[in-house]
Amino acid sequence: TAGVVALFRQVQCTGGSSAVSKCSAAARGYIHDRFLPFLVGRQRRRAPLVHRGYYIRARAVDHCIQDFLLRTCRHPRTQILSLGAGFDSLYFRLKDLGLLSHTVVYEVDFPSVASQKAALIRGVEELLALVGDAGGEPGIVPLSAGDYKLLGADLSQLPELERALEQAGVDREVPTLFIAEVVLAYMESSRSDALLCWAAEHFLCAGFLLYEQLGPQDPFGRVMQQHFARRGSALRSLAQYPDCGTQCSRFLARGWSECSAMDMNQFFTCCTPEHEQQRVQALEPFDEYEEWHLKCSHYFVLAASKGMEPPWTPLLSAAPCLAAPVGCGPTLSGSVPAACAMNSAVPGLRRFGHRSVLVQPGVVLTTGGFGQEEGQHRRARSCQLLLRCGGRWAAGSVRMQSSRWDGRLYHTVSCVARGLALVVGGRTSPSSASLGMLWLKFPESCSAWDPADISVELVSLQPSVEAAALRWRHSATQVTFQGESQQYLFLFGGRSATQPVLGDWHFLHTQELSCSVIPVEGPAPEGRHSHSACSWKGGVLVAGGLGAAEQPLGSLCFLEQLEGGFRWQVLETKPPLVPRYSHTAHVHHGRLLLVGGVWLCLSPAPGVTVVDLATGLSLDYAIGTEHLEWPLMLHNHSSVLLPEEEELLLIGGGGNCFSFGTHLNLEPVSLSLRHILASH
Repeated sequence: TAGVVALFRQVQCTGGSSAVSKCSAAARGYIHDRFLPFLVGRQRRRAPLVHRGYYIRARAVDHCIQDFLLRTCRHPRTQILSLGAGFDSLYFRLKDLGLLSHTVVYEVDFPSVASQKAALIRGVEELLALVGDAGGEPGIVPLSAGDYKLLGADLSQLPELERALEQAGVDREVPTLFIAEVVLAYMESSRSDALLCWAAEHFLCAGFLLYEQLGPQDPFGRVMQQHFARRGSALRSLAQYPDCGTQCSRFLARGWSECSAMDMNQFFTCCTPEHEQQRVQALEPFDEYEEWHLKCSHYFVLAASKGMEPPWTPLLSAAPCLAAPVGCGPTLSGSVPAACAMNSAVPGLRRFGHRSVLVQPGVVLTTGGFGQEEGQHRRARSCQLLLRCGGRWAAGSVRMQSSRWDGRLYHTVSCVARGLALVVGGRTSPSSASLGMLWLKFPESCSAWDPADISVELVSLQPSVEAAALRWRHSATQVTFQGESQQYLFLFGGRSATQPVLGDWHFLHTQELSCSVIPVEGPAPEGRHSHSACSWKGGVLVAGGLGAAEQPLGSLCFLEQLEGGFRWQVLETKPPLVPRYSHTAHVHHGRLLLVGGVWLCLSPAPGVTVVDLATGLSLDYAIGTEHLEWPLMLHNHSSVLLPEEEELLLIGGGGNCFSFGTHLNLEPVSLSLRHILASH
């Protein structure tokens, strides 16, 4: 039917886009592939986030393939069946490395794709030199050489696939590796399940390598599904097999005797050598950590086998610590319902990497970030105001005096006096130097606020202390020392254009705008960025963050005020905090509230964690989004605590969701904390 033809074309288009992305990653040194440009033709530079995503895909797949070839090297003949191979260069890379001395590679895709690839190969001398004498004819086997066969067949039609394999000379009794990279997900579950059963039944000794998506229900998963649905290539089996556990059960129930799987965060951490991690992390300026970890938590690699002794387990042998089932999320104690905080949305608040601050009771000022402005996505140049009226929030208008906002994001904003806030750090581009400090001046009293026209003045500062402010993704926390008149901002952590993680701190005097040397005892916390920091008992609580190895941290550190200085100490929680970053935090009546963020658990998504600072008891609550019609993506957001109302106002959040497009939370959301604070 016309609908089926359209679906096939969309899936083919997806494969072509994937090849272009792989080619871009190879051009930047993420992967080594000198053959892919011959097969792709058009080349286009992708974003660093996309490069990392295709790097980890290629590394995981190559790891399993080479392990299979090593395990079966003593067999006189082995086979690789690449299902939905598209324009991949697998055969040429393996042949160039000398790994196909006794292995035949069969690539299967739609007839039009196989024929087009055969024509491309015949037109490139360097590819033909590796293939050797090649026959073939239009139709089922458009290219046939001694160790390389291209087959045109529809994988969802098993009789058609069987005829193609038989005509190409596939041997069902030799060790065979099936490869399916983001292929089965596009098929109806009944058809992909039938394919798995068929492979297990008809091949005596086989392995199956699967790479595709998981996690459909969290905000990132919903954005991912919407992307593929818009392209006409919906992920048809994701709802039935949403995680690694159900995927493994799927294989074991269909004739495969061994199966293991892990998501890409686990693969990168446990199966990629540290020196290789560092190489990749240094290839390009990068500042999309949240989206990198979210992408990796929504893709997995699976290896299944049957008839192989000992069993083929390339993932468990590389990372035995992951033999346990996947899942590290906390036990939930309940949920906090989310509700839209405004009667109408404010497009200017659809941003991330911004900061929001309560400048007067019921008045919230939001600055900076990246988002929707004047009909396009860009670094924000405007400030936004929210005014509380009758239990709801309404938008105010901000008039900038003298100059517009300079486009910085990942900065901090601290109200240091009535009508005066200090902006510290931030960046425009991750490859450029960080920015210094600004004063934000606005009316001192509530009566001076006119929602129709509010004046905010920006004043640039160039003090000698600016070097301490040249950072972003840091924290700035107000502390007092030796009297109320001695007020400081405690600057901690962050990153810079030259240092991916900072572990230093500075006491910035808010009146003199100079850094003071104040003694600090105790073991210093490890360097981090994208953490949270709150004032408490005259000191600072630092929670979570992303460490030097780009791994989330679960520590809770307290900078305690002493008579002659401060002292670092670690606070224990029961149970320990799940490592997270890119969250926000507040202290209310002796309880620390951690809101949103990113952690490496697929489920549940980070909600609100409440820590009793007197006992260390930690409870986790989901955020109920049943009343929201859009995914609530809580990282790179801002939050404001209204202590009298025991309410949280969440503003913005989201990011560039890999190649799925940019997601920005549509409007501010309020969370009522009364119930969980009372029960806690």
